[in-house]
Amino acid sequence: MDRRTGNHRSTRPLVLSLARSALLASTLLVSSMLLVQVSGCKAVRERRAQRAAEREAKKAQDRQLPNGDAEPTQGESQQEWLERQRITQGVDSGKIETPVQPARGANRPGTRRIDASGMKIVDDRPSAKDTGRVSDEPEIEILESAQGGMFDQRSKEEKSYARAVELHASGDLVSALRELEQAIAFNPQFTRAFLQAGDIYLELAEYELAERQFALAVRSEPRSFMAQYRHGQVLHRLGRLEEANRAYLRALSIRPGDFDANLGISTVLLEMGRAEQALPYGQRAVKSDPPSGRARMHLGNVYAAIDQHEEAIIEYQQAAELMDAPTAGLLLNMADSLNTLGRYAEMVGALDQLVRIEPNAIAYERLGSGLFRLKRYEESLKAFEKSTQLDPTHYPAFNGLAVCELNEYLWSSKTDGEARERAVDAMRQSLRIESNQPRIVELLRRYSSASSSER
Repeated sequence: MDRRTGNHRSTRPLVLSLARSALLASTLLVSSMLLVQVSGCKAVRERRAQRAAEREAKKAQDRQLPNGDAEPTQGESQQEWLERQRITQGVDSGKIETPVQPARGANRPGTRRIDASGMKIVDDRPSAKDTGRVSDEPEIEILESAQGGMFDQRSKEEKSYARAVELHASGDLVSALRELEQAIAFNPQFTRAFLQAGDIYLELAEYELAERQFALAVRSEPRSFMAQYRHGQVLHRLGRLEEANRAYLRALSIRPGDFDANLGISTVLLEMGRAEQALPYGQRAVKSDPPSGRARMHLGNVYAAIDQHEEAIIEYQQAAELMDAPTAGLLLNMADSLNTLGRYAEMVGALDQLVRIEPNAIAYERLGSGLFRLKRYEESLKAFEKSTQLDPTHYPAFNGLAVCELNEYLWSSKTDGEARERAVDAMRQSLRIESNQPRIVELLRRYSSASSSER
C-alpha cells in the first residue's frame, strides 16, 4: 500500500490496460462506421453512374435507325433509304408501330407501362415502397416522367411564334397576330415574327400594315432574302414601283438566280416603261424555271413592248403549251402580236378561242378587226355589234361598226344611203365616248352629207 496515496500499487496496471482496451474499441468502432459510410456513398455513386450509362445507351439507341443504319449506305439513294425505313418500321406491312419512350424507371418494380396496342401491362413485382428502399432521385424521376423525359428549352419568343404559326394555319388570324406581337415584345429583333405578321396582313389585304412589318424585318436582318423579297412584293402591290425595284435589287444581291425575284423586278420595270431593262431579268427567270408558263408569258410581253413580235409569239406559244389552259391575257396579247405581223388567220384563231373561254368586248372587237382584214365582212360586222352589246362604252367597237358600214357604202358606189347613215351614227357615238379621235372626226366630216348618187 502506498502511504502517500493510500492506493494499492497492484491495481494500477489493470486500470491502464482497461483504458487502452476501451480506446482501441472506440477507434475500431469509428473506423468501421466510416467504412460503412464510405462504402454506402460509393454504392450510391455506382448506382447513379449505372443509371446514367443506361440513359445514354437508351438515347443512342433511339438515335439509331431500326436497322442500325443512321444514314444511307454507299450507293443507296435517299428515296431508297426512306423506303427501307418504311419497310423496317412496319409501315408497308399495314402495321404501324408507335415507338413508346418509357419514362425513367418505367421498368422498375411496381411501375406500369403501355404497349403500342393500348393494353396496360402491370408489373406485380414489389415496388421500392414495398421493400422499404427509397429512390435516391425521386424529384428528378417525377419531373422526367411528367415531361416525357424531355425538357422544352425553347425561348419565350419561340413558343409564341410556334403558337402563332398554328393559329395562322387554323385560320384564326387575329389570335395569330396577338401571339406574334407577344413574340416581338420578348425579342424586338425577331425577323421571322415580322415576316409571319406581314404574310397575315397580306392575306387580309392590309397592304400598308404588311409593308410596315416587312420593313421592320429588313431593318432587323438586312441580309435576309425573304425580308427583302417580301418587302419588294408588297411595295409593288402598293404601286410604289421605284421602291419595289430597289427592294428586289437588294434581294437579288443575296440570291442572284432566284426565280421570283427576277420575275418580280422584270414585271416592275415593264410597268415603269423600262422594257429594255426588264428583258435580262425576264430571260433569267425563264432560264431559272423553263417550264413556267407564267414566266414565258411575261417574257413575251417584254418582247412585244420592244417590238420583237416574232420572239414574243414564240414565248406566247410555249406558255400556252405549258399552262393547263391558256389565259385570256395570253391569247389577247398573242393576237396583238400576230396582228402587228399581219398574220391575220392565226390572229382570228387565237381570238376565236378567247371568245369561247372568256367573251368580252375587247376580244370581240379584235376579232372583228381580224375578220375584216380577211375580208369576211359580214362576220366582222357581227363581231363589232357583239362588242358594243357587251360594253356600250368601248368606243373602238363603234369605230369598227362605222368602217364596216362605210365599206358597204363604198361597195355600192355610194348609192346605199342607209349604210352611210349607220356609219355616221356609229362615229358620233364613238366621239361621245372619246372626243380626241382626229381620224374619226375627219371621216365624219367627209361622210356626214349624202352624195348625189344615193337612193
